[in-house]
Amino acid sequence: MTDRATDDRAQTLAEIAPNETVTAPLLSGAEGRFSTPPLHEPPVAYLEPAESPAYVLSNAKRGVGLGSKRNTVSPSRDHETVMLVTGRRTLCLVGQASTDQVIEIPHEDVAAVGYRTGLRAHRLTVKTPRHIYHCWVTRRADEDLLAAVTEFVEDRQGETPESVGADGTVMYRGLPVQQRSESDEPTPTGEKQTVMYRGLPVDDSE
Repeated sequence: MTDRATDDRAQTLAEIAPNETVTAPLLSGAEGRFSTPPLHEPPVAYLEPAESPAYVLSNAKRGVGLGSKRNTVSPSRDHETVMLVTGRRTLCLVGQASTDQVIEIPHEDVAAVGYRTGLRAHRLTVKTPRHIYHCWVTRRADEDLLAAVTEFVEDRQGETPESVGADGTVMYRGLPVQQRSESDEPTPTGEKQTVMYRGLPVDDSE
């Protein structure tokens, strides 16, 4: 995609987006906190031809935690993390030393989604039957935005995410996840979901 085509598509997607977090400079890779672009490729280049983002989240240092908050794929010193929330997936793009790491979370595979606010950064937590993703978000994002993104993803969850058994049992790393109660489900207000793995609670705290 040429620079002109990139700019034109970024502008079109920004104009039709339902939320102001989707901007043409960000999608085209011209907007970032540092002198270098946030990613090696413009974020718009990672979208399918008919795909458009409804929300964009970002963070400069923390990246995305895979399985736990400590197992984090972090951006390199001069790059950032950009998360495109589209109608069918959350696309996490982590700018690293020589390339961008792409982490795709299809909404139809999502078993639960919630968020936490923090003093240094916020966090969107997305659980599938096989993985937990901790998507760190800049503290400049307000809680209304996190709640809107959470609701948007919840509305697009599949009725039976991948690896959910016929009896409704959710599998995590090949073992059933035991949910304590419906009241523990994450909600747009940031309530916590407690799940059990091998008889112990899965850590989801700050």
